[in-house]
Amino acid sequence: MSKIATQCVQGGYTPKNGEPRQIPIIQSTTFKYDTSEDMGLLFDLKASGYFYTRLQNPTNDLVAAKICELEGGTAAVLTSSGQAANFFSIFNICSAGDHVVASSAIYGGTFNLFGVTMKRMGIDFTFVRPDATDDEIHAAFRPNTKALFGETIANPALDILDIERFANIAHANGVPLIVDNTFPTPINCRPFEWGADIVTHATTKYMDGHGTCVGGAIVDSGNFCWDDHADKYPGLTTPDASYHGITYTKQFGQAGAFITKCVAQLMRDFGCIPSPHNSFLLNLGLESLHVRMPRHCENAQAVAEFLEKHPKVAWVNFCGLPSNRYYALAQKYLPNGSCGVISFGLKGGRVAAEEFMKHLQVAIIATHVADAHSCILHPANATHRQLSDDELRACGVGPDLIRLSVGIEDVADILADVENALTFVK
Repeated sequence: MSKIATQCVQGGYTPKNGEPRQIPIIQSTTFKYDTSEDMGLLFDLKASGYFYTRLQNPTNDLVAAKICELEGGTAAVLTSSGQAANFFSIFNICSAGDHVVASSAIYGGTFNLFGVTMKRMGIDFTFVRPDATDDEIHAAFRPNTKALFGETIANPALDILDIERFANIAHANGVPLIVDNTFPTPINCRPFEWGADIVTHATTKYMDGHGTCVGGAIVDSGNFCWDDHADKYPGLTTPDASYHGITYTKQFGQAGAFITKCVAQLMRDFGCIPSPHNSFLLNLGLESLHVRMPRHCENAQAVAEFLEKHPKVAWVNFCGLPSNRYYALAQKYLPNGSCGVISFGLKGGRVAAEEFMKHLQVAIIATHVADAHSCILHPANATHRQLSDDELRACGVGPDLIRLSVGIEDVADILADVENALTFVK
C-alpha cells in the first residue's frame, strides 16, 4: 500500500496508455448507450456505468475514490456540501420514528439540521456532551436508536472526540459510529483506525484548501455488519421496492451496501451531487493536502503559544497546548497535529474583540474557515449575532470568542499581524 502523501497525489485514478494524466472533467448530464437493454442493466444495478449525473458522474467518482483511499474505506460518494454529507449519512439508515445519539459539540449548522429540520422529518436526536461518562451516553440510547454521531474536532468549540470510546459505546448498542472528520482530514486522523464506521467531510474546508467550491463526502469503512442488526436496518437488509426488490447487503456486500443505497436512493431523489468541475478543483486541492496540513498545524501552534503568553489575552483554546484540557486526547488521536483553527478571548471582551479585528491586515474577516488564507471571525458579531450574551454562553460561544483559522502564509507575518492588532486593544 502506498503512503498517504502518494495517495494524495495519485490515488483514485491510474491513467492508461495515452489517457489524460489529470482526472478529466466529464461535464455531461447524460451518457449514450447502444441498446435499451444496456441501459436497463444500469437501472437494475446489475451493471456498472453512468446514465445521469444527478446520481453519478465519472469525475466525481474518481475523486471520491481518492478520498476513500485516504480514509482507508471501502466505498465513498461525493455530495454537494458537508451539510448534505451529514444529512445523507443519517437519513440513509433512519426514517420517521427513529432516533440518533449525537455529541453536542458539533458545528452549529449540523446541530440545527439534526435538532430542528430532521426532527420535523420525524427523526429524534439526543445530544450528549463529548466528555459525558460511558453510563451517561449509554443512557441516551433507545430501542429505536440507529446511530451515534460526533466530530473529530468540533467546530468552533474545538472539543476532541474520544473516537475509540464512542465506537465501543456505539457497537455495544448495535449501531454504527459516524464521525465528521473535516478539521483534521485523514492526514492527521483516520477515524476508521479507532473503530468509527462511517466518516463524513465538508470538503469545502482543508480538502479543497482554497475556498473555491462547496462540497462534501461520505466514506464507508465496510466494517459494520448491517446483517447482524437486520431488524434495525431494513432499508439495507430487505428488498428495496423502488429498485426492483434489490437487497443491498446481498447484492453489494458489507463493503458496498451503504454507499450504493445512498446513491441509488438518496442521490436519485434529492440530487445533492457536486458539479464535475467542482470535483476537479477539489482534486487539485487534495494533491497538496499532505503538504498543507503540517504547515497549518505548525503556524497555528506558534500563534497559540504567542497568544497564551500575551497579557491582553484572557484564554486560548487549542489542543496543541499542554495546558489544554484535550491535550492528552490530542496526543492519542492527533499526534502529528490537529488543524489550523484556534479560538481565544481577549480580556476586554466583545468590545476588545471587535477593535482587534479592525486592525488585522493578513487575516481576513470571513465566515469561511480552514483554507490557505488566514481567516478570522467574531461569532457574536456575525454568525451568532441574533443571540444575547447569556444565550451565547449557553451554546458555548461566548461574546468574547474569536475564531482564528491560521493559514499557510509565513508565520512571521501572521504573528506580526496579530501582535500589531493587539496594540490597539485597550
